[in-house]
Amino acid sequence: MTVTYDAIIIGTGQAGPSLAERLSQAGMKVAIIERERFGGTCVNTGCTPTKTMVASAYAAHLARRAGDFGVVINGQVSVDMKRVKARKDEIVNNSSKSVESWLRNMRNCTVYLGSARFESAHTVRVGDTVLGAERTFINVGTRARIPALPGIDQVPFTTNSSLLNIDLVPEHLITIGGSYIGLEFGQMFRRFGSRVTIVEMAPRLIQHEDENVSAAIKDILEHEGIDIRLNATCISFGRKGGQITAGLDCAEGPPEVTGSHLLLAVGRQPNTDDLGLDKAGIRVDKHGYLVVDDELKTNVPGVWALGDCNGKGAFTHTAYNDFEIVAANLLDKESRKVSDRIPAYALYIDPPLGRAGMTVDQVRKSGRPALIGTRPMTHVMRAVEKGETLGLMQVVIDNETKQILGAAILGTGGDEVIHCILDTMYAKAPFSVLQRAMHIHPTVSELIPTMLGELQLL
Repeated sequence: MTVTYDAIIIGTGQAGPSLAERLSQAGMKVAIIERERFGGTCVNTGCTPTKTMVASAYAAHLARRAGDFGVVINGQVSVDMKRVKARKDEIVNNSSKSVESWLRNMRNCTVYLGSARFESAHTVRVGDTVLGAERTFINVGTRARIPALPGIDQVPFTTNSSLLNIDLVPEHLITIGGSYIGLEFGQMFRRFGSRVTIVEMAPRLIQHEDENVSAAIKDILEHEGIDIRLNATCISFGRKGGQITAGLDCAEGPPEVTGSHLLLAVGRQPNTDDLGLDKAGIRVDKHGYLVVDDELKTNVPGVWALGDCNGKGAFTHTAYNDFEIVAANLLDKESRKVSDRIPAYALYIDPPLGRAGMTVDQVRKSGRPALIGTRPMTHVMRAVEKGETLGLMQVVIDNETKQILGAAILGTGGDEVIHCILDTMYAKAPFSVLQRAMHIHPTVSELIPTMLGELQLL
C-alpha cells in the first residue's frame, strides 16, 4: 500500500524544512524524510560546529596576544578541548533539535525517519513504508570524499565530520588539502595548540582564487607557525610506531612528515549513490551530482534537486537560495533562476576572506576591458586599531558598463564588508554609486569608496 502525499522532501538540510513550510502553508500534504540528524551538514558537521570552534580558537589566539594591547594575563594560556567540544555540542544539539521540533509541529507535514530509496519516478520507500507524490524534492547534501591514496587504508584518519568529535588537542595534525575546509581546520587547531602541516597537491593554496590572495593567505597561516607543503604530486601514508607518516613528493622540504592525527580535506561527493535513482530514471553527472536545469528541475518531471547534491553550489546560502528559487517558481508564479545569482562565499580563516563575483584572473581571461582597485589592510585604520592588518582588498570593474565584476576582501570583517559590494552588483548599479556613498568611520567599509576612487587599468 502506498501512502500518498502532495510532496515528498528527502533531507532536512538548509533547503528542505523551509520548502516544507511553504508547501504546507499552501495547503499541500508533505512528507519529509531524514535518515540521520535534523538540519543537514550546516547544522551538524559544517557551519555551526566549525564556526563555534573557530570562535573558541580566536579567543585563545587573542588571549595569547593580550600583551600587544597592553593587557596582562598572569599564567600560560591553555585550551580545555573538552569544554570547547561541550560548547560546540550544546549549540549543535540545540540547533538540530530546533529543526526537528519545527518539522514535527508543522501543520500538514509528516516526518519519516530512515533512508529513502526511489522505487519509481513518483514513489519512495522508507523502511517498510512506500510514499507516493507527484512532486519530489531531493535535498540529500554531500559528504567528505575519501581519496584512493596509497596506504590510506593502513592509517587512522579523520574528515571534517569526525575531527569535530575529538576532545583533545592533537600533537601534530597533518591536513591533506589546502582549500576551505583544510585551511579553516588547520588554523583552528594551530590556535588550540597543535603543530599543523597543510599539504596541497597544487602549486598554491585555494588555487581558484587570484594568486595575490592565495599568497596573502599563505603568509597569514605561516605567520602563525603552520607548515605549508605545496606541489605534493604524490602522497602516500604509513605507520611509524604510534605515529602517522605522510610521504610527500614535493619540490621543496623533507620527503616525509610524521604526525599524530590526519585530516582528509580533499573535496566532497554527493549523497546520491544509494537513492535508487536508476529506478526513477533521474540523471546524474560523472561525479554523481544530480543534473538540473536553471529552475532546479531534474530530467524527470515532478522531481527537483536542491542544495549541495545538485552541484550548483556548495554552501548553506546557495542551498537556501535553491529553496527560494523553487518556491518562487512553483508557488509564487515568479520567474527565478540559478543563473541570476552572483557567486559569493567566505573562507573562515582569521582574518576571513569575503568573495563575490569574478576573480581578477577570470576577468583577464574574458578579454573585457577592466579597471582594478586594491588596498592593503595596513592602509585601513580600523584594521590598524584592532591590530589585525594582514590581508588586502581588491575590486575589478567593467570599463564599459562601469559595473562591478567581482571583489575580494581578505581582512578583518571581510565576510561582512563584502556584502555592500555584492548588493551593488545585484542592483546592477555603476561603481560610482558605491564610490559616492558616505560610509561610517572608523570601519573597513569606509575604505571601499576610497579604493573605488583609485582605479587603474587592469
